[in-house]
Amino acid sequence: MTDFSSSAQGMSLVAFTAVATITLLLCVMTGPDRDNLDEFYTGFGSLTPMRNGLAIAGDYISAATVLGTGGIIALTGYDGIVLALSTSLSLMLLMFLLAEPLRNAGRFTMGDVIARRLPGRAVRITACAATLAALLPLMLVQLAGAGDLLAFVLGFTSEGFKTGCVIALGALMISYAAIGGMKGTALIQIMKTVMLLGSGLTVALLILYRFDWNPGALASQAAQASGVGNAFLHSGLQFAGTANPRLDMISSELTVVLGGACLPHVTMRMYTARSAREVRRSMSWAVSAVGLFVLIITIVGFGATAFLGRAAVAAADPQGNTAYLLGARAAFGADASTAETLVFTTVTTALFLTLLASVAGMILACANSLAHDVFAHRKAPLTARREMTLARVSALSVGVPAILLATFVQHYNLQPLVTLSFCLGASALAPALVYSLFWRRYTSTGLLWTLLGGTASCLVLMTGTNLVSGSPTSAFPGQDFNWFPFTTTGIVSIPLGFLFGWLGTLASGRRTADGQRRQYEAVEAWILAGATRQVPKGEDG
Repeated sequence: MTDFSSSAQGMSLVAFTAVATITLLLCVMTGPDRDNLDEFYTGFGSLTPMRNGLAIAGDYISAATVLGTGGIIALTGYDGIVLALSTSLSLMLLMFLLAEPLRNAGRFTMGDVIARRLPGRAVRITACAATLAALLPLMLVQLAGAGDLLAFVLGFTSEGFKTGCVIALGALMISYAAIGGMKGTALIQIMKTVMLLGSGLTVALLILYRFDWNPGALASQAAQASGVGNAFLHSGLQFAGTANPRLDMISSELTVVLGGACLPHVTMRMYTARSAREVRRSMSWAVSAVGLFVLIITIVGFGATAFLGRAAVAAADPQGNTAYLLGARAAFGADASTAETLVFTTVTTALFLTLLASVAGMILACANSLAHDVFAHRKAPLTARREMTLARVSALSVGVPAILLATFVQHYNLQPLVTLSFCLGASALAPALVYSLFWRRYTSTGLLWTLLGGTASCLVLMTGTNLVSGSPTSAFPGQDFNWFPFTTTGIVSIPLGFLFGWLGTLASGRRTADGQRRQYEAVEAWILAGATRQVPKGEDG
C-alpha cells in the first residue's frame, strides 16, 4: 500500500501543473508597481486579519514541518506529538511577546527592527547575514524535498528526474518572490493553508471513521503496529539512543519554540499589519490554523503507523518524510474510488504547493533584506524603482545558488540543515530581537556579538551532533566525529547567544551603554505601545 495507483499519479501530475500555472498567474496579476516599495515589501497592509493570519500560518507550516514532523510522529509517537505541540507554542510566543513590538519597530525587514534603536550600516549588514544564514539551510531542504516528493508520488526513481524537478521548481519559486512580492506570496500562502487544512482534515476524519471515531483505538493500534508496544505512547523513544534523553528532548523543544518564532520569513509578516489590533487578530487566526494542523498531522501520523506499521514507514524513508502521504493513501484502503483518489490528489497537491510557497517566502525574506538593508542604506540613497529592481535581482541572486546547492546535497540526509536553521533562529536571532526590543542598555557591539557569537556556536556544535555523524541515519553514516552529546545545539547555544550579547554590551563601556539607553527611551513608547508610526527625524529607517 506504499505504492500509488497510475490514476492517482496521473491526476497528481495534472493538478501540479494546474497549480503551478494558476499561482504564477496570481503573482503576475497582483504584482506591485515598479516604483512602489510599500506594495512590494508589505502589500500595503491590504490583507484582512484573517487572510494575513492564514498567510502567517502558511509561512510557518513549511514542507519540512509537514513531512518531517509527520514522520517523527509516525516513528516515535509521543515524542513526535510533543514536537508538533512545540510548533504551536512557538507561534504563541511570537503572538504574545514579539508580534506587536516587531510590527511597531519594523518597516520592511528585521534589519529595520534592530536599526530602529541601533542605527548603522554594519548592524544592517550583520542582520542580513544572519537572515541568509538562518534561511538558506531550510531553503535547501525544501528544494531537495520538491524533487523527492514529485519522484515519490509520480513513481520515478531517476536521479536526473529529481534534479530536473529541483531546477524547474526553484525557478518557479524565484518567479513568485520576484514578481509577486509580499502580496503575491501571501495569496499563495493562503491558498496553500486552505488546501493543506482542508485535505488534511478530510483524511484525519476518514482515519477516525475507520476506528469508529475512537482516538484511543487509533493510538492502541499504532502502538501495537509500531513494534515497541507502549513505549510508542510514552516519552523517550526519539532520543532513546542518546546519552541524556531527557535533556536532549528539552534542548530540542526549546530550539523549536524559540527558533520557529524568530525565523525572518515568519516575522516579516508582522510588518504587513496596519495596526497593533490587526496584528493581534492576525496572530489569533495563525495560531488557530497551526493548532488545527497539529491535530491533523498527529492523526495522520498515527494512522500511517496503525495501517502500515512502523517498519514499513521507515522502509519507505528512514526519517519518515513520506509518512504523511502514506497515511493519507492508506486511509482509503486498497481499492480507492474515484472520489477518494481525487481527495488524495488534493493532499499531494497541497504538499506540492507547500513546497513552492515555503521557499518563495524564504527567498522573498532574503531578497528584501539584501536590497533594503545592504544596498538601499548606503551614502547615496536609491530611488524606489532602483531599490525594487535590486530586490528582484536579489531574489535571483539568492535563489540560483540555493538551487545549485540543493542539487548537490539532495542525496544526503538533510535533517541537520533543518535543525541548523531552527538553532540559528533560537541562538542568534531570538537573543538579538529580545535584547533589541526590550533591553535599554543594549549596544551595537552587543548586537554584533549576539549574532556572530550565536551563529558561530551553532555551527561549531552542530558538527559534533549525531545528526551529522555517528549513526546509520546521520548525514555521514560512514563517519564518526560525534563529540556533542545532544541532537540539537539549543541547550548550549541559546544561553551562549544571550551571554554574548550581554558581554558585548559590557565591553562597549558605560558611556556607550548610557547613550544607547537614552536613544532607546526616545523610541520606547513607539516600539512597545505603537505610540506613533512616524519616522523620527534623522532616524536610520
